[in-house]
Amino acid sequence: MKSVAQNFFLPYQVNWILDNSRLKILEKSRQIGMTLATAYGAVRRHVSRQNNYDSWITSRDELQAKLFIDDCKKFAKILSPACNFFGHRLICEDRTESSTSLGFSNGTSINSLSSNVNAQAGKRGSRILDEFALHGDQKTLYTIAFPGITWGGQLEILSTHRGSNNFFNKLICEVRDGENRKNFSYHRVTLQDALEHGFLDKLKMQMSESDERAQMADSEYFDAVRNSCPDEESFLQEYMCVPADDRSAFITSDMVATCEYQADEQNSWELHDFSVDTSDCFLGIDIARNHDLTVFWLLEKRDDILCTRKVLTMQNAPFAEQEAKLQKFFAMKNLKRICIDQTGIGRQFFERASENFWKYRVEGITFTNRTKEELAYQLREVFEKKLIKIPGDDFIRADLRSVRRETTFAGNVRFAGDRGKNGHADRFWALALAIHAANIGKRQSVLHFEKIERKTRREEFL
Repeated sequence: MKSVAQNFFLPYQVNWILDNSRLKILEKSRQIGMTLATAYGAVRRHVSRQNNYDSWITSRDELQAKLFIDDCKKFAKILSPACNFFGHRLICEDRTESSTSLGFSNGTSINSLSSNVNAQAGKRGSRILDEFALHGDQKTLYTIAFPGITWGGQLEILSTHRGSNNFFNKLICEVRDGENRKNFSYHRVTLQDALEHGFLDKLKMQMSESDERAQMADSEYFDAVRNSCPDEESFLQEYMCVPADDRSAFITSDMVATCEYQADEQNSWELHDFSVDTSDCFLGIDIARNHDLTVFWLLEKRDDILCTRKVLTMQNAPFAEQEAKLQKFFAMKNLKRICIDQTGIGRQFFERASENFWKYRVEGITFTNRTKEELAYQLREVFEKKLIKIPGDDFIRADLRSVRRETTFAGNVRFAGDRGKNGHADRFWALALAIHAANIGKRQSVLHFEKIERKTRREEFL
């Protein structure tokens, strides 16, 4: 089987496949074929007649785990003719149709598991923890999975990083920089490593001639990937195995990851027809004309969860075009409230929205240090309590993480986001405005008191 692996896979994949260590861990770039290599490695183990252990795969969600089983089936079919030639039937035919399990003639099987950590309990055999850093409770998952290999098998952990303040990064630091008391076999593959091992040539074999990447050299492809990322932090984390620093982040990577839609929801969360019936909806709008983005963020309240239904971004768009987009939201039957950034150029947009929509449902928010603090903490609270669902999108992740809480020399608190090609944390503030719109009446906020103060001052003047 060694020659099969070497002929089909790249060197960094072969190193992972042929590593039979009881514990092994991999920090990796995105989309370099490591999950595929892991699937082949699992089938390779189960080909052996001496293998007595089942394998259990868990990923961020059940869909990804099932896709892993599909990859295993493909490799099993490839290897079956060779096994049959030597008189060894590889697959147990009566189990091959299951979407969650692949059975082998030696009585073992590869099985997908729910992402629920408790699904690990009571099962013996090898464990594959794919995209480990995306799990909501990594430490508990490891704690329950590890005893499963007591009687034999491997524990494989592989993942792209998702922030620095999590158990996956702790394991990596222990293995790489500490004493490695758990005795993990350590692997690391960045995008640069993959390119040096021939990744782009392999990728080009799957491309059409019209694909612009087909003519790129390694360095050009590397730069193209880097330039496509929302910011440098995202590139380093997703492709160069450098976790984003959560120590200074107001919203951590774990907060974001646990509130993202699951893979099987990613194609259904977005609302396309504004005339359909929904539960109560709330809209936040961060306004821009040049450089930054105008962002419309629509939330639908389902029970206690605020579910994102639309994220619309516009750049360098005339106000007439932006207002035309807003008019489409007005058609919603259950749009209960709109909060608009009325700072500077947003003032006119807010006033026209008030004229065209029921004015008591439209609120203009002037961004000051004080109002930004209120909005930012409302946003963080719903993430901490897991009361929100957002799309899994690199640009959204970058915006949410870009905002930092800073203290000025005068002792004042301010919230600032780096300005770059991703805008100026515009998605963060549009979402914060939408959350504020949904929270009206739940608490006496700073923004509420500011309105009372303005009203009192006006009455005193009169």
